[in-house]
Amino acid sequence: MSRLRTLLTASFIAIVAAQAPGQAVAQLVVFDPNNYAQNLLTAARALQQINNQITSLQNEAQMLVNQAKNLASLPYSSLQQLEQSIQRTQQLLSQAQRIAYDVQQIDRAFSTTYAPASANMPDQTLTANAQTRWQNAVAGLQDAMRVQATVVGNLETNRTQMSALVTASQGAAGALQASQAGNQLLALQAQQIADLTAAVAAQGRAQNLEAAQRAAAQDQGREQLRRFLTRGRYQPTTVQMFH
Repeated sequence: MSRLRTLLTASFIAIVAAQAPGQAVAQLVVFDPNNYAQNLLTAARALQQINNQITSLQNEAQMLVNQAKNLASLPYSSLQQLEQSIQRTQQLLSQAQRIAYDVQQIDRAFSTTYAPASANMPDQTLTANAQTRWQNAVAGLQDAMRVQATVVGNLETNRTQMSALVTASQGAAGALQASQAGNQLLALQAQQIADLTAAVAAQGRAQNLEAAQRAAAQDQGREQLRRFLTRGRYQPTTVQMFH
């Protein structure tokens, strides 16, 4: 290295002397390779620090962009459609005819219309109660079919919402969008469970009304048979049906 430095110095002096032969050697600028290398190294280090700072700024900018994506809301929402579907089902349940989903109303009906037939109950009351029970059973079946029709009508809406939510979830730009899409899928599942619960409740109500009608009819039939047998032997009479 010392030899190379000496050669470089000598060459530089020779070049300068050849270009300005009239000047003294004392006036020549001496090239210091060691100082030049040190300056070059310092400049390289400064350039590396600048590059590191640029890279750091780029990383921070990308981090801010990612944070913005994670905080971005999902552009699609199915909550309004799901709420409308649940409201339609609830409205049908609230429109249940005659004996509805009310504990006090059910207790009153089973203490009167569906009560066991007593010996002191007039025949007209027995007949009226039987007619009322039949009407209740028919109304329960109609209500159950209306709820089932509504639930079936919601299937197409649910399919559309599920497809849109799955697409939005797969294309979510950040964590917030993915979380919101997942929450809406859970809301869709809750709405489907609500429809299923309503259909089961309506069907169960119809079946129970029909079963209660049969049980009351059997009890009333025994009472009417008892009255027929205790009224004495039947006496045939002449009846004129046509003039």
